[in-house]
Parts: sequence; structure tokens; C-alpha cells
Amino acid sequence: MKKKVLAVLLGGCMAAGLLAGCGGGNDAASSGKGTDAAAEDSSSGGGDYHFEVVVKSFQSTYWQAAITGIDAAADELGVDINTTGPNAESDIADQVNMLNNAISQAPDGIALAANDQSAVLPSLQDALDAGIPVVCFDTGVPDAPEGSVIATIATDNESAGAVAAENMYPVIKDAIANASGQVRIGEVNQDATSANISGRGMGFINKMKELIEADGKTVAVIGNQYYVDQVENNGDEGSADVIIEVAVPAQTTVELSATEASNIMNKEDTIAIFGSNQVTAEGVLTANQNLSVLAATPDEGIVGVGFDAGATLKAAVADGTLIGAVTQAPVDQGNLAIHALYDYCEGKEVSDIATDSYWYDAETMNDEEIAPNLYD
Repeated sequence: MKKKVLAVLLGGCMAAGLLAGCGGGNDAASSGKGTDAAAEDSSSGGGDYHFEVVVKSFQSTYWQAAITGIDAAADELGVDINTTGPNAESDIADQVNMLNNAISQAPDGIALAANDQSAVLPSLQDALDAGIPVVCFDTGVPDAPEGSVIATIATDNESAGAVAAENMYPVIKDAIANASGQVRIGEVNQDATSANISGRGMGFINKMKELIEADGKTVAVIGNQYYVDQVENNGDEGSADVIIEVAVPAQTTVELSATEASNIMNKEDTIAIFGSNQVTAEGVLTANQNLSVLAATPDEGIVGVGFDAGATLKAAVADGTLIGAVTQAPVDQGNLAIHALYDYCEGKEVSDIATDSYWYDAETMNDEEIAPNLYD
């Protein structure tokens, strides 16, 4: 089965074709990729723009894939780009410092993938005051100062989380219907601070709850309070037919994600688990190295679903350890973020874009539509 969240313009997107132009000037130095392209491709138009890019982390292959798209855009457009990012997505203070440094360089624009949607708010105000346009990618900043973010390039994460639930539910449906007691579904999210992760986690929870309740069963969501507080009409933990247990590790690491996954997978009533990004999905797989409980059906063990790609997840989907996963389009997100900054500096209108995501399993992962998004 293959499902795709189509790329569409998001409702209420922000038109930003202001003729004020880009605010930082072109004097900032850059040690990043794109410098040679700027020198060699003067025919690509637009005049020597310098963009600062702040990604979430250099440690995951997801962000290396996004940087591939960023570098391709730099080559295509002939712009100068400096890309920075912290070691891990949990290094929020480090990323804020990098963003502030990027602002101090007075670039023509900044592309930002925020680790914490609240921590960057003062910096976004500083960028706005300095006249520096910001494009957010991979994740939005819903409470950004008005006018500070000219566009957001991101997956429709609630829909993507729902795709994971829609593909998991048919596999576990009979186990829920025929259970003699309470059953449990786990979800491990790397954080409760970034808009993409929280949206994706809630998309899975809300869709799974909807599907289960449509079949006449009751659901209680427990665990991390941030997610629990967003659930409408939450059931009672003691009497619910199905528990959805949500866990968030103390830091964004595979090892700590594995600890949270193990806590859920060790419970006798657990029938399924979802890791909502590459780190947490790899945490589920790391936990399974000791437990050996992941299986194709609840009769055999615990049904696992992942998110994103990378060599570890791809291998697990290919051999059936995970029944499937949802992948995004990180190369496109990085590429489109730079194109949006460039277009804005050229006086063109820019707006929010929702990029594709795909369900893939052992049968579909080599399809021509999906395979290019399954980075290693």
C-alpha cells in the first residue's frame, strides 16, 4: 500500500512579495559551500546574494540530505551560502547562538530549521528589526513575530503522522477487536518543542484514536504531558480498551530513545510502536536488538512503524523488522528554502509550501516515486 501527502500550498499562507528586498547586504564572509558557484555562475542572475543557513543537526543523515539540496540550489542560483548547525537537535542553546551569529553577519537572508519553536522568537525579532528575511524549513515557528518569517517549507506533519497510523491500524485492528483486556500502542517522539515533531506525533495520535473509536473501542492517551494535554475527549486510563503511551527522551539520542522504547516494548500488553522520526525509529530498532519482539503481526510480537529514512531504517523495512515507514523529502526542503530566499530578494512573491511525504514498505520502497527520498 502506498500513500502520499500531496504537495499543496498551505491554507492561509503568507504572501511576501514585498519590494523592500533583502536586508543584510552582501559583505558577510562565508566558509560554506556555494562560494565557488557564486563566482562561476554570474549568468544565473540576481547579484551576489549571501544566505546563512541554520539546520537542526549535522549528525543525522536526514540533515546531510537537506544540505545536499541546499548546496544544489547554491550551485544553480549562483549564491553564497554558509551552513551551520549544532551537533544534536537537543542542543537548543547552541542553535540559538548560531542563529544570532548568522544575524550578526548581516546576510541577505536566513534559512532556519528551528529545534525549539519558542527559543528562537527573540532572534526572529532581531532579524526582523535588522531587515533580514527568514525562511523556515522542515519545521515552522507558529508564534514568530509578524513579518519575520516570509515563508515556511515543511511537510504537512499532522497529515504525515496520520499516514503512519492509517497504515499501522489495519495490521493491528483484529488484535484490538478481539482483545480480552487492555492493549497498548507506543509512540516515541524526540521532543515536545519543535512544531514538526509535535505535529507529527499528534497527527498519529489523533488518527489512531479516530480509527479505534470508529470501531467502537475507547482510547486513553498517557505519558508525556505536552501530548496528553492536546488530546480532545481523552479516555480514562483505567477503563480504556486501548492505551496510547507517548514517551519523549531527555535528549535527542538514539540511546535515550531506545530506553524509552524499551520501557514500552517490555509491557506485556504492547501490540505496536511508532518512532516519529529517524532518531526515535532507530531507538525502537536499538531496543529490539535486546528484546527481539518486533514482528509483522501482533500475534507474533509488536508491530513497528518508523519515520524518515537512513540506512538503518531502510534495512529494517526491507527485511520486515518494521512493517513500513513514512519518508519526507529533505532534499527538496533544503532546495526550496534557498529558492524562496532568492525569489524574495529578486522581488518575487513567496509563500508557504507543503512538501511531499510517502508511506513505504518492503514492496514499495524501490518505486521510482519513493526511492529518491530514501536517503542513506
